[in-house]
Amino acid sequence: MTFRREAAAALSALVLVLALGGCADEARVAQGKATGPVSQVFVRLLADADTAMTQGQLADAGRILDEARSLAPENPDLWVAIARLRLRGGEHLTALEAVDRALALGPDHAPALLLRAMMVRDAHGSNDALVWFETARKADPDNPDILAEYAATLGDSGQASAMLEMVRALGKAAPDDPRVPFLQAVLAARGGEFTIARSLLVRSQMAERGVPAAMLLDAVISLQEGNADSAAQTLEGLALRQPANVRVRELLAHALLAARRDNELVQRFGNEAALPEASPYLAMLLARAHERLGDRSAAAPLLARAYGRMREAPAVLVPREGLPGPTADARAALRAGNVSGARGQTAALRARLPASADVASLAGDALLGAGDPRAALAAYSRAAEVRRPWPLTRKTAWALTRSGNAEAAELLLIRHVTGETQTATALTLLARKQAGRGDWQRTAMLLDHALGLGAGHDPALLGLRLKAAQALGNTEEARRFALLLAEVQPRRLAAQ
Repeated sequence: MTFRREAAAALSALVLVLALGGCADEARVAQGKATGPVSQVFVRLLADADTAMTQGQLADAGRILDEARSLAPENPDLWVAIARLRLRGGEHLTALEAVDRALALGPDHAPALLLRAMMVRDAHGSNDALVWFETARKADPDNPDILAEYAATLGDSGQASAMLEMVRALGKAAPDDPRVPFLQAVLAARGGEFTIARSLLVRSQMAERGVPAAMLLDAVISLQEGNADSAAQTLEGLALRQPANVRVRELLAHALLAARRDNELVQRFGNEAALPEASPYLAMLLARAHERLGDRSAAAPLLARAYGRMREAPAVLVPREGLPGPTADARAALRAGNVSGARGQTAALRARLPASADVASLAGDALLGAGDPRAALAAYSRAAEVRRPWPLTRKTAWALTRSGNAEAAELLLIRHVTGETQTATALTLLARKQAGRGDWQRTAMLLDHALGLGAGHDPALLGLRLKAAQALGNTEEARRFALLLAEVQPRRLAAQ
């Protein structure tokens, strides 16, 4: 049951990780079909700008695009390229303006529709983005990037059959595209066919090329195959590349426990598990390691945390190696109690980078840490124009509640659960609110979905589901959940 939770969470995120993290050159938004006569010089300039962006030479790319703009200022391809450059440079809000300009110039311009679809997915969720992907596909039915991203979004919406159909369309349009076997591998893994998933993943060669989503899938398959050491090695490299990725870090901790590398697990994650930000799941993993090492006194408080009530208030995160400097500095200032310093740092950064959603979100964190939820909401709202991941939604909902608008907080949770169906924590929080008003039918429905995502290790969740079954008069369900609760309820640990 411990593995099922983390593996299910990892698999539910795999497709979107591919789409957001990029698939090397394959995930690039391709140049569209010509919308009018353009010179070869203009085409070459766009290609040169694309190369410069790929190499991280953003200033050179900007200079090249300025030159291209002087030749064809109303070409949609130009504005898609400008939008991509702005995204690379962290100017998220002006990137949105650029892609909207491209669509104004070419309403059926496929690359602009694709980029807009991806932005809608980031800001409003997979379900809202589907209509944009469908429109992009109608504009260019055989575009591999459109088909791959559409398939990814369908999978993230829980539409496995539709995803498979889109992957097949991608296979017909681009038989040699490595995303075809990779997306098939994701579908196979989600269906529990891990041997098939391994074969397809190897065929894609994407894990060998270091694509993060493929590395994550490789680790999940290795765990299922009983090769926890291999999974830990893969996840170690991925965690170094993505130090803020909580899911990767927790899966690494699980792999270490599965490999019986208990001392290494305690040494690596012991201090982290004691932090307020640590998840109940990480606390449980550390508790199990301490138990196997014979240190029941160290395991007891961790188990108490793991099986206690879910924390709803935000916690100040610790600075981590590899984080962007401004993020690390703001976290350090807040943890040191230097609230004014954190606010000053983020305000200066926001003045310098007003179009960055990341900076807006960071400024909201500093304002929330300073006890100003209303100002934090304004910053979070700005960030959410571009993307609204679950952590941002959760902080916004908490700030709304603290500002006296609990109804808006609940509506935001409902919207998130509707658009992003794979977030077990969001489902559980919303279920608790439904239970609070006595709506046990909706409570049961939400919790059943969370359990399907692998959240069955949580006694608080199972206890609430038991209450829902009892309130609904379902004796058989009540008996089943009582048995499940008895299985995961921690035994009493006497401190030595």
